Amino acid sequence: MPNPVTVLSANLNSATLPLRQPWQWCVGSGHATLALRADWQAQLAQAHKDLGFRHVRFHGLLDDDMGTLICQNDQPLYSFFNTDQIFDFLLSIGMKPVVELSFMPRMLSSGGDIVFRYQGNITPPKDPAQWAELVRRLVAHWVERYGIDEVAQWPLECWNEPNLKAFWTGDQASYFDFYRTTAVAIKSVDARLQVGGPATAGNAWLDDFTAYCRSSATPLDFVSTHYYPTDPFGAIDTDTITQLEHSPPLVMRTRAQEARASVGALPLYYTEWSISSNPRDSFHDSSFAAALAVRIAMNVDDVVDGYSYWTFSDIFEENYFPSVPYHGGFGMMNLYGIPKPIYRALQMLRTLGSEHFEVSGAQGNLYAWASPGEASGDAASGCATHIVLMNQAMPRHPIGNESLLLRLTPRAGHTLQTVTLRRVDEAHANPAQAWQAMGSPDSLKPAQVDALMQASMPQPEPLTHRLVDGMVEIALCIAPQSVNHLQLDWSPVT
Repeated sequence: MPNPVTVLSANLNSATLPLRQPWQWCVGSGHATLALRADWQAQLAQAHKDLGFRHVRFHGLLDDDMGTLICQNDQPLYSFFNTDQIFDFLLSIGMKPVVELSFMPRMLSSGGDIVFRYQGNITPPKDPAQWAELVRRLVAHWVERYGIDEVAQWPLECWNEPNLKAFWTGDQASYFDFYRTTAVAIKSVDARLQVGGPATAGNAWLDDFTAYCRSSATPLDFVSTHYYPTDPFGAIDTDTITQLEHSPPLVMRTRAQEARASVGALPLYYTEWSISSNPRDSFHDSSFAAALAVRIAMNVDDVVDGYSYWTFSDIFEENYFPSVPYHGGFGMMNLYGIPKPIYRALQMLRTLGSEHFEVSGAQGNLYAWASPGEASGDAASGCATHIVLMNQAMPRHPIGNESLLLRLTPRAGHTLQTVTLRRVDEAHANPAQAWQAMGSPDSLKPAQVDALMQASMPQPEPLTHRLVDGMVEIALCIAPQSVNHLQLDWSPVT
């Protein structure tokens, strides 16, 4: 028995709704020293070009391997050369940092507790005045080098996930004091600089933190936190499939709305999110991640000001540096810079721009957005309308192929010339599957990289359309866990 047909309708001449696309505000990376690598830089430059990311965020800018502050002959030695190299590069490609001030330089640390393979020190400073001096010197250096108009656009975020013992050995009160010391030091350089926190995991501490800042007159320009859809749904060793099975479809929107209620009108940044907090999860390489990430990003579009996906690349070393081309890493690109399905899906989402039409008829696992399109040149050259269609469900929930009929009110004064479909699903734009077909080699030769790059690209497929009672009709079928892009090319009626 054929699948029932779902009719989706949109008036391409109606008033549009705003679309903020806050996922473009920032993207994550792992560790500051990675930003000195040529391959990291090449991948970020490509992601900025393709996806429009404006900032990047990473841990460990103050770690000893960056040399920002070390002890030499029992004296503090400040060296900002490596941070300059990173920020010079970011500015050269049109990006900016979200500056996470972490972790503790060993000479300032109050203990030896560390995190990750690169041994970031997670203890409070033994002398808050020395920490304040480091922050003041570093920020003043950036202002002198790049100018206050530039640095004032960089969110300066105090630490990473201090509510977790894995990242902060102090308690909440010690973090609040630490934040105040940091914020005062930053503002002593220039009041225009942006400082914020608490950068907690799981939306934690937001009410307490904002109340503390108000009561103590502590500077606070933005609030940041983190959330993953797997966060509260099972013990730490629960498998991702089970966690996501029990994760409510709107959990990321609900948590963002709760955070918005806590922070009021302050900018709200989620400086980490992904489809799973597991750094070795095969879902990250799949079309499932692409569809879930698009749904999450669109669900919070009207709530958050910045939404930073963790991470843009599998060049990542928190536990160990990987070598297998597809190992379930966090990245949108693999080690060789080959885009995963999520990368291609976000390219599709980007085509919608800053406004969209209401699309009616989507229900169940179906989601649809249509953009008005921009003129491609002068009035005679026509324009393109972009439509993104998605079929997504959590694991172990019913999902299947969806037969669709799009009924669109044509653009006034235009004739539809062509309709082109591009797909991201298990059978399309899936380089991990192509790698498996190669025999899952542990490393790739240049020809294999080229082949997988080609396999990552959604191929254009022409679709037929017809005009029925003045409406454009387009029939198609989309696969489970898929993101699909339609481009409708119009020419002016002459």
